[in-house]
Amino acid sequence: MRRPSLRPTLRLRLTLLNGVLLVGAGVLLMLLAWLLVRDALRPTDELLPGTTVLLADGTSLDAAVWQQRMVAAASGELLAKGLAVLLAIGAVGVVGAYAVAGRALRPLQQVTATARRLGETTLDQRISYTGADDEVAELADTFDAMLDRIAAAFETQKRFVANASHELRTPLAVMRTEIDVTLSDDEADAAEYRRMATVVRDASERANGLVDALLVLARSEAQKGRRLGRRTECDLAAGTANALSAVRREVDRIKLDVRTSLEPAPVVGDPGLLDRLAGNLIENAIRYNHLHGRLWVRTGSDGQRSWLVVGNTGFEVDPAEVPGLFEPFRRGGRERTGARGSGLGLSIVRAVCDAHGGAVTAVAQPGGGLEVTVTLPAAEQVSIG
Repeated sequence: MRRPSLRPTLRLRLTLLNGVLLVGAGVLLMLLAWLLVRDALRPTDELLPGTTVLLADGTSLDAAVWQQRMVAAASGELLAKGLAVLLAIGAVGVVGAYAVAGRALRPLQQVTATARRLGETTLDQRISYTGADDEVAELADTFDAMLDRIAAAFETQKRFVANASHELRTPLAVMRTEIDVTLSDDEADAAEYRRMATVVRDASERANGLVDALLVLARSEAQKGRRLGRRTECDLAAGTANALSAVRREVDRIKLDVRTSLEPAPVVGDPGLLDRLAGNLIENAIRYNHLHGRLWVRTGSDGQRSWLVVGNTGFEVDPAEVPGLFEPFRRGGRERTGARGSGLGLSIVRAVCDAHGGAVTAVAQPGGGLEVTVTLPAAEQVSIG
């Protein structure tokens, strides 16, 4: 939309304000000078009535009349010269204020120009203000920092979409390959078709699991910084016990040594998301464990915070890689393609913690494995209503 050529811009308003203040101050000073002159030019007040004064041209004039003429002439000259000086000072002040305001507001024009140029391919542009360390510099730095966050979020989103599309494409490619190969084999028998059906079923389950995980992640991140859609009091210990029961067969299969200490850990939040949090942590601890490994789970509360700790043995994790484990599609040093799981488990855990005002940390264990600690506000500290 085209803006009108004459509009009350900030630069114009600052210029007018400066001009009004400058002219107003000049008028007050001129008025004060005029009053001082009128009060000072009264020498005849101390003379006797009827006194005359002798002028330079040899004529005599009543002192009172002479004083009135002198005061009128001085006042007129003062007003005339004062108005001329006031107009000159006002004009110079307005022009100077316009120039100074333009220079001071130049970074704002840079902000506007940069914002107009921003796009998917120009998120690397910055204002890079180098002027005085004032409010304008603070605004420019804040805008640059905001652009850094937007660029990082945009890059993360692109990486997430690319990884998600890759993860979904892999099982679909497996299914299509198996179907094409089997259908092209004229000698395929029932056993071959049964094998193909099994592969397709496993691949579809993997794709379905990934879609479910993406939906949970999206739901959790949508709750961040907002009021949860469901807020009921629940116990992390109960959800953790249910999650352990659900994976009992897998625990027995790889013969894990499970140690639990499930003390009450009351919290307020979405039960479905909290159950998914506990389930993801325990499933990850089993998935990345080894035969005859260990798994330990603890819950508890101190009245201020409730916590859930899930630790496991397994392959070694570089401590420098631990923060990256909470990013989508990261599997702790394993290659993404072909690894078990979708790589969204800890991302969902972090999103659920953020949605509930909590935090999650992880520590690499000596000799291999990981210990993850989730802390959430205790139910006593949260209002349900």
